[in-house]
Amino acid sequence: MIQCYCPATGAYLGRLKATSKPDVDTAIAKCKTVQETNWKHTSYDERRRVLSTLLTFLKENQEQVARLACRDSGKTMIDAALGEILVTLEKISWTIKHGESSMKPSKRVGPANLLIRYKDAEVVYEPLGVVLALVSWNYPLHNILNPIISALFTGNGIVIKCSEQVVWSSTHFIAMVRSCLVACGHSPDIVQLVCPWPEDTDALTSHPSISHVTFIGSKPVAHKVLEAAAKSLTPVTVELGGKDAVVVLDEYQKSWKNCDALASVLMRGSFQSAGQNCIGIERIIAQPKAYESLVATLKKRIPVLRVGSVLDETQSIDMGAMINSERFTSLKFLIDDAVYHGAKLLCGGQAYSHPQYKHGSYFEPTLLIDVTPEMLIARTELFAPVMVLMKATSVDDAIRMSNAPDFGLGGSVFGKRGSVATERVVREMKTGNVAVNDFATFYVCQLPFGGVKGSGYGKFGGEEGLRALCLAKSVCRDKYPGISTSIPGVVDYPIMNMQTAWQFVRAMNVASYASGAWEFGWNLLQLVLNLK
Repeated sequence: MIQCYCPATGAYLGRLKATSKPDVDTAIAKCKTVQETNWKHTSYDERRRVLSTLLTFLKENQEQVARLACRDSGKTMIDAALGEILVTLEKISWTIKHGESSMKPSKRVGPANLLIRYKDAEVVYEPLGVVLALVSWNYPLHNILNPIISALFTGNGIVIKCSEQVVWSSTHFIAMVRSCLVACGHSPDIVQLVCPWPEDTDALTSHPSISHVTFIGSKPVAHKVLEAAAKSLTPVTVELGGKDAVVVLDEYQKSWKNCDALASVLMRGSFQSAGQNCIGIERIIAQPKAYESLVATLKKRIPVLRVGSVLDETQSIDMGAMINSERFTSLKFLIDDAVYHGAKLLCGGQAYSHPQYKHGSYFEPTLLIDVTPEMLIARTELFAPVMVLMKATSVDDAIRMSNAPDFGLGGSVFGKRGSVATERVVREMKTGNVAVNDFATFYVCQLPFGGVKGSGYGKFGGEEGLRALCLAKSVCRDKYPGISTSIPGVVDYPIMNMQTAWQFVRAMNVASYASGAWEFGWNLLQLVLNLK
């Protein structure tokens, strides 16, 4: 049994049975049956109707849905509204409006061969079957619905493996989706939720009926997932978090007497969901003028942030709890190590004992300045409410510092719009996603999302994300009636004259890829002369 607790209060939420290996087989078999017999044959209109029903439900029940996410993850209602509901509404709306056009057959230019230009070429996109998503706990609503939306729209069935940390809310969110399917006249078995213990997860990731795996999590676990998926040669898209940098150039503001607007963006990127965000701001790299202004502003604003539980409706809070306290010791070590090597701790830096919720998992909002790239904290993903400031002497220095860790998921640059320096940072930042003068909006824009280096590989989101869940089938046809491929007698089996056949084929190859009219004409003549 999986015991479920609220991270913000320690309150017991209940217990749920972990998924056994036989249960995994049953869930996949149910999903596969419905996908093959029904769902893959549904029209885009039918799929849109399901998504529209889900969209309406989310809009009309935001508070109840947000409270479920908050109770299981410890975040605030505002964090849930922005990081859970808003991005999910955007994903659904975008898919309803643009999903079908993304899935239309892709016309291709066809062969470069001058002699077979009568061929028409295209790529069509067909469902893979049953796809699997192993998702992390930090966004219990969105991380579940995001792959479900894409899978259903592309005609696939989907099995979701949630984290045992948030299985309590996950069961409610899956029930919500399944109810929408039933309301639209479809079997709910096309969507399955499983939560086996880690030692039983291999039976899921190596299952021969799984056609694609999306994994969101840590690098050590990714190695195990990939090893298991290799047994059945199942393709995997891997997203492993990041060490996202924000580069702030002095040119961004004419005057640095006030930087409250920028500080607000940086604080949202650092402290939303208590910093437990794969594209959260882990490092702020600023040039000297911007750096001094940011330090002066942030050291006043961060210490007054209020920490607590969404369940306490008697006061407003700014930041919720972390998922648990397991990493508090390592966080404290990294912060102390940075201070030992010259960084300055301006506020926070340790676990917080909430006066009302003694069993809550709280860490103080932390501001650490004068961090250098050599420090452990500058190279280790924190996934915590710790804001790290680093001073860059030049644009070159800022780019070098941003690319130093073995991560490359997201990043931002704040500079003059279209300036040489700003565009250079965009171009040279080694990361899968970049926001200019903003934070993480590449995700809301439904662009293909994924990283490089230690942040993983493959993409989900946008057109590429939908197509990644499809078989890209290449199809070629004859363009014109009565014109098709035939085998000339000179090269037909059995070949009667090898020398003549060779001269024919040689002339055909040169004519097919001729660099000019004379070369084409001469070799076409040779081809005709050797036809018999």
